Amino acid sequence: MRVMVKFALPVGSGNSAIRTGKVEKVFRQVMEELKPEAAYFFPTGGERGGFLIVNMADSSEIVQVAERFFLGLDASIEMVPVMAADDLQKGLASVPDIVQRYG
Repeated sequence: MRVMVKFALPVGSGNSAIRTGKVEKVFRQVMEELKPEAAYFFPTGGERGGFLIVNMADSSEIVQVAERFFLGLDASIEMVPVMAADDLQKGLASVPDIVQRYG
């Protein structure tokens, strides 16, 4: 399942992590280990942040993904299941039956 992991780093601890090289180290490890389908970085809510699109085979992987950001960067995160266009098309194929039964 594709999951968007949105993250934000607090300014204070983010500044320290940049100065010590920890941000670069953690993101290098995250990219190598999670192999995100996409990764974007941007300011959000006055903090450094971004999002990754990762594939999870099992919901238990939420812990493994989250802890990389919590422990590695003192970051806050949000995780949202997402679909690509092909996934949406596949899902929409079942809508007529749902409309028939519930609509």
